[in-house]
Amino acid sequence: MYALTRNAWKFRSRDKRKKKVQNIEFDSLAPDTIEEIFNARRLLERWTAKASLRKKPAPSPFPLPYGERIKVRGKGNFLYYQGELINEKDEEEASQLGCEILSGTEDEINGLEVIGEKMEKSKRKVVILKVYKAYHAYGDMLHYYAIKNLLAYIKANPKATFSSMCNALNGRREQEWVNLGGQLIPKKDVVQLRSDIGWGRLTTWKEIHHRYDTLWNKYTLEKQKHALATLCELLGTDNLTKKQWEAALNKAVDIQKFICDEVYISRKKDFDNPFRASTYRNAAEMTAAMGTIEENSFLKQVQKETKEFEKLVEEIREK
Repeated sequence: MYALTRNAWKFRSRDKRKKKVQNIEFDSLAPDTIEEIFNARRLLERWTAKASLRKKPAPSPFPLPYGERIKVRGKGNFLYYQGELINEKDEEEASQLGCEILSGTEDEINGLEVIGEKMEKSKRKVVILKVYKAYHAYGDMLHYYAIKNLLAYIKANPKATFSSMCNALNGRREQEWVNLGGQLIPKKDVVQLRSDIGWGRLTTWKEIHHRYDTLWNKYTLEKQKHALATLCELLGTDNLTKKQWEAALNKAVDIQKFICDEVYISRKKDFDNPFRASTYRNAAEMTAAMGTIEENSFLKQVQKETKEFEKLVEEIREK
C-alpha cells in the first residue's frame, strides 16, 4: 500500500517538465483500471457461481447433480441449477448468481473450489484463492475512486449541491478507454481522431496535438461522469439518492483511514525487517541512516491528507 500510494504522488511531483506537451494521468485508479476491476469482479462472480453449482447436491428426483454438464444437441453446454438447465454461455445469469453469493458472508464461500478459466495453457486446475476478500477489495477500490472524483467535482464547483452534481454528471458509463502515451481517452474519441487523420481533416502534428489538448481539457469532467456512473453501478441504482450518497461518503472515509493505516503498516515492515537491520552495526546507526518511521515525510503527508479528506466530506455532506 505504501508503494502504490507513494508512486502516484512521486511520479506527479517529479514531473519537472517546463513544457508539458504530453498529457499524463498519474493516478493508479483511473477510468481504464476501473474498467479492468469491473471485468475482474465479473470473472470472480461467474467462477464463484460455477463453483457453487458444482458443489450443491441435486434435488430428487432429478438425476443430474448440481453443476453437471450435459450436451444439448445444437445448443451447447448447460449447467443444472434449481431444476433448470442454464446455458454456460449465459454469462449475465452466472454473474448475477455469483454476485448474490459474494454479497453474503465469507462463510458461504469457504469450501468452494473456485476455478479460474483460460488462465494458462495447461490442463491443470487454476484455483482462485481468497475470492471473497478479493471481490470486496475490488469493490472498495471502485467506491474510493468514485467518491474521490465526485468530491473533486464539488470542490471545483463551490455552488454545486448533491442534486446539481447528479444532474451535471448523469449519463452512461464509458467502458472503453485507450491509453495514448499516458493520456486516457474514450475509445470513441480515438476512433474519431483516427478518422479525422485518415480523411485529411487533421493534416499536421500541430493540429493533432491540439486535438490531444482539447480532449485532455475534457478529461476531468469525463472522469467525474465515469465516477458517478461507477458509484451507481456499484450500488445497483440508476438514480443515486441522498441517503445512498451520505452512506457512500461514510464508507469513503473508512476506506481513506484504512489506506492511511495500511501505508503505515506497509512502511513499518521495512523498519522491522531483520535482514535490512543486519546491514547496520546497531540500531543507532540504522536510525541515523533511515530516520524513524514517525519522521517519514510521506507518512506525515498521507496522515495530513486523510484529515483533509475527512474535513472535506463533512463540508460537502451539508450540500
